[in-house]
Amino acid sequence: MNRNAPRLEPLSSPSPYADPASSGTPDAAHVDPAVLGALLHRHGWLRRGGAAGRYGRWTPPGQAGTSLLVPESRTFPDCADLMEEALTALSRGGLPAAREVLLGLSVPSDEIHWEREFPEGAYAAHRAEAWPVQEQLRSAARQLLLAGALAARARAGYYGARHRAQAERALDGVLVGPSPGGRRLTAYLPVDGGRAVVTRLHHALHAAREAVDYRRATGGMDAFDAAVGAGVSRELADALIALVRGSEGARVSLAWAPAAGVPAGCAARPEPVEFSPGDLPVLREAAARYTRDEPALPVRLAGAVVRMRRSAPGGGGTVRLRVLAGVEVPYVRAKLDEEAYRVAGHAHLVGLPVRVSGRLQRRGGFRRLTDATDVTPVPLDEVERDRLMKSLDESFDPSDALPSDD
Repeated sequence: MNRNAPRLEPLSSPSPYADPASSGTPDAAHVDPAVLGALLHRHGWLRRGGAAGRYGRWTPPGQAGTSLLVPESRTFPDCADLMEEALTALSRGGLPAAREVLLGLSVPSDEIHWEREFPEGAYAAHRAEAWPVQEQLRSAARQLLLAGALAARARAGYYGARHRAQAERALDGVLVGPSPGGRRLTAYLPVDGGRAVVTRLHHALHAAREAVDYRRATGGMDAFDAAVGAGVSRELADALIALVRGSEGARVSLAWAPAAGVPAGCAARPEPVEFSPGDLPVLREAAARYTRDEPALPVRLAGAVVRMRRSAPGGGGTVRLRVLAGVEVPYVRAKLDEEAYRVAGHAHLVGLPVRVSGRLQRRGGFRRLTDATDVTPVPLDEVERDRLMKSLDESFDPSDALPSDD
């Protein structure tokens, strides 16, 4: 068993990109030598000679191993043969740095690197190796990516349940490498579908750093208000708090896929963004501010009644709706008067959704509808009604619903 081989795995759900070696070595005819050279340099390979402008000799990082001859362009006479030999050697070498290069060639991906600092000493080293510390890093990394995916869909200081399902689906293709000692972690986001997340996260991290510096220098929180436009939110602040907590500091760095180039408005080599324990009070203050200041939203939505509750046979009560249209949250809860409750109950019995107007409140993560009015059934034909009932049975996830009606 090779203990040095990285075990790349999906961040959340299984991905077709989970094992680039499963489909064989990348086709040398479709690999740009310049891209291969850029990936070798990124992942620690050292160029130790070669004819300038023609080819380079690359050796693995930090250990002896087979060197690679990589042409600098396809104009080199033996380009095809050298590329084939280099890719074969990478696929058979079993080195961590080789596997990372192959992944970058198989699925052009932007990379996000997290690094956490821990104090020196035997106790601290043992603590950093602990399983909970590794899980904390993975959880914080996922929260940060989710904050970026939310910001890529819309700008808000606090999202709650809004856009969350869509943002989570945007992360389905993300892969993560191993996290030795809970200190470092790398995520690979395929350019096709993931670049918008990385680009938004790039801007949001730098805006958050500048806002924290402004608060610590001047005492003002105005910079956090402006940072919302760059993608900073309560979710991003919470993710940074989780990343830094328990460590001496954390660093986040990005690297663009060489095959795709640099996105517009971004630096070719983005500077790492660092946060320290001294930033935690400011981040907590910002998270509370975003939650408090995010306004309620006037909405008119359509939803299927999945639960009803009232304290007495007569009078109004509370209903829970699975949202079908009108707002990007999975479920909302609304308090209805007696007439509206009766309409909702009748619609539920005959298998019809209802439309309702109200204000979506931040309390409860934008899953409460207040001032609910104008509750009306939505007419459906038999085929649509059967399809709706089947979808409710198949897709209900108890974790999407609130635990109680209180």
